[in-house]
Amino acid sequence: MNGKFNFQPHLKGDTFSIRPLRVNDFDELYQCASDKKIWEGHPSKDRHEKSVFQRWFDKAIASNATIVITDNTNDDEIIGTSRYYFYEDDDDISIGFTFIVRKHWGGNTNFKVKQLMMSYAYQFFDVVWFHIAPLNIRSQKATEKLGATYSHEVISNITGKPEPWYCYRFDKKQFNKLIGPTQYKSM
Repeated sequence: MNGKFNFQPHLKGDTFSIRPLRVNDFDELYQCASDKKIWEGHPSKDRHEKSVFQRWFDKAIASNATIVITDNTNDDEIIGTSRYYFYEDDDDISIGFTFIVRKHWGGNTNFKVKQLMMSYAYQFFDVVWFHIAPLNIRSQKATEKLGATYSHEVISNITGKPEPWYCYRFDKKQFNKLIGPTQYKSM
């Protein structure tokens, strides 16, 4: 790893920004997460329930690695969350724990947000990994749309209990060839 990687950077893109998750984000973020449809393909299908979301939120705050995604075109409204994390070692970085409100599905929101996150990550790492539940077809398709490629399946405790995960890899050379550098401002 080159330099000091910040797990909660403040980054502003043309359309979306990311910033650290704060305790006072709970109500606005829960408003996003309360939609049952978001969690259909997810291992935690009941995360739309307030008490379940509260437990997730408390862990997200404690992680010191969770970021919120805001819409620059709509008064910096919170539209979801994501996280950087180490999976097996600190030579590569992973991006996951992402959810985005449904009104931003099917367009380029996930692409733009992940492009912003990966552009920052590639200043420090050569490989970004995504770990996706086998039943989460929507996230698998979105990750493939980014340009990441399926690598292998693992049983892992990423969420605290052993579960199967599909591992997708996206290396820096591939990113630069397919997407190119993203323009963002550190805030």
